[in-house]
Amino acid sequence: MARMILLGVGTGLPDVDRENTHMVWDGPGGPLLIDAGGSTYQRLLRAGIDPQTLRGVLLTHNHTDHINGFPALVFSMALGGRTEPPLPVYGIESTLTTARNILEAFEQEGCAVSVDWRPIEAGDELELGAGWKMHTALTAHARPCLASRFQGPAGEALVYSADTSPCEAVTDLAHGAQVLIHEATVVEPIYGHTTPRQAGEVAAAAGVKRLIMVHFSPRWTMPEAQAVAEVRAGGFTGAAEAGRENQVIELVGNA
Repeated sequence: MARMILLGVGTGLPDVDRENTHMVWDGPGGPLLIDAGGSTYQRLLRAGIDPQTLRGVLLTHNHTDHINGFPALVFSMALGGRTEPPLPVYGIESTLTTARNILEAFEQEGCAVSVDWRPIEAGDELELGAGWKMHTALTAHARPCLASRFQGPAGEALVYSADTSPCEAVTDLAHGAQVLIHEATVVEPIYGHTTPRQAGEVAAAAGVKRLIMVHFSPRWTMPEAQAVAEVRAGGFTGAAEAGRENQVIELVGNA
């Protein structure tokens, strides 16, 4: 079984129900954390994932709301007793540089797990185990940012857009996926983010079966019912919803 668990689904300005967007892929080979916003260690525990078992971390980009929990994560992992192996951290070189500088500023030597920095670029592929792979694509955002596709051996596919305006690279990455987790941050189109209507347009163009909106807030963006109506106005007729904290999205083959 493979699944994505949403640890946080909010915008850069959290509300009472939604933390900064981050999530964990739980599949063969062990859990892979995607971004580290807010109280990541606690949210992993809440989701039933032992943070000490993380196989790695993918940092999509270096905006504060996506990496602010990273220093606390490696600190807590050390307090929890993890010493080996080093924690692989994947991301674009500029993203890893920011994360490395933040760790150095905290001067956590001896109080943080060892990190294995692994630069990746758009188009790279990561073997996850048991026939599962992760593919990446560059999004349209203010900072270099990676979207990801988790592809299984029996036709399973889930895509996370990360932060982005609608763009061809993400649409192509999502083509034919069972699930598209797409950001839906803003009410009016701006560069670097997506409206619910635009998310619907991307989902329709990609031919996905299910759209889950994240980086979304009923308080700061729009009410969920209005967002789903906007998705429909964008031409998407499949299942559509706003993501929820601790939501589990399971994938099955040939679905």
